[in-house]
Amino acid sequence: MRIVALFLALLAMATVNGQTLTERQQGLAACACLMAQGDLVRLEPAVRQALDNGVTVNELKEAFSQLYAYTGFPRSLNALDVLGKVLENRNPAWQEGKPWTRPAEWDDARKAFELGKKNQTQLSGRPFDYTFCPQDDYYLKAHLFGDIFAGDQLNAADREIVTVAALSGFEGVAPQLAAHKQGAVNMGNSQQLVDELCAWLNEQGYTLRSQWPKGELNPYGEFFIGNSYLADMGGGLFNVTFEPRCRNNWHVHHKQVQVLICAAGRGWYQEWGKPAVEMTPGAVIAIPAEAKHWHGAASDSWFQHLTYHKDVQEGASNEWLEPVTDEVYDAVK
Repeated sequence: MRIVALFLALLAMATVNGQTLTERQQGLAACACLMAQGDLVRLEPAVRQALDNGVTVNELKEAFSQLYAYTGFPRSLNALDVLGKVLENRNPAWQEGKPWTRPAEWDDARKAFELGKKNQTQLSGRPFDYTFCPQDDYYLKAHLFGDIFAGDQLNAADREIVTVAALSGFEGVAPQLAAHKQGAVNMGNSQQLVDELCAWLNEQGYTLRSQWPKGELNPYGEFFIGNSYLADMGGGLFNVTFEPRCRNNWHVHHKQVQVLICAAGRGWYQEWGKPAVEMTPGAVIAIPAEAKHWHGAASDSWFQHLTYHKDVQEGASNEWLEPVTDEVYDAVK
């Protein structure tokens, strides 16, 4: 019996360590990330796809209501409104999910607090007391990890997938995102799955926080490493979108100055023989004519820049050169 028990334990451990992101988990993550950004246009089709891929109506209600604690009531309520709108033309194949029941902890503040303390300790990997602000310490334990986590529509592992995805859609929450990435593992997800989740959100463009159009696949893609997208804004102005790690080849603009304006995300610009310059929203770079250079996305972020040419002289042209190697790109700091 001991041998059988050991075998089953090892099998379970291998299954957890070998987790990969399911379509259902992708659906929850996409909806959470877009809800956090307040992107209701992209959220509606994401909700439909999530329901098609096995997420239940009640799971989405739970995810959107939980996230009010991270994103605020307005975005939570707006997301629930989108869900309600989608359900007006309901696909019969969509599942309602398990019936919602009122958690017993809601009627006993002490039980809610103790449950929250237990959940917070597991998520943090140690007891966590925010003595600097006792009010927030109580809210975290009694309400977020107590009242909210007491619901049974999502398990603790799924709740952290939802939270990591939502925080990935925000600017300025890097410490909380890092904590919840580890918390997602502590609550039952494998490290492999969490890494895959973050990579998938980037690859699919959900973490691209921008009001500028992404455009179509770049017709000059042969001169890029990775995927880029081009949108013609008219009047000689173009928007170029780079996926994480995407960059163009070294190149030179002859007899013209190229101007770059970072519109979203984070990226790099580098002239030959000079240190790379980080580009964040609002950054403007005027690239001198005849300067050999490249530009592209950071390794962990999408990047959009607007571009146009000025001081264009007769015979102006663009010369594409060699690719930016991984060695050069990875040395950028």
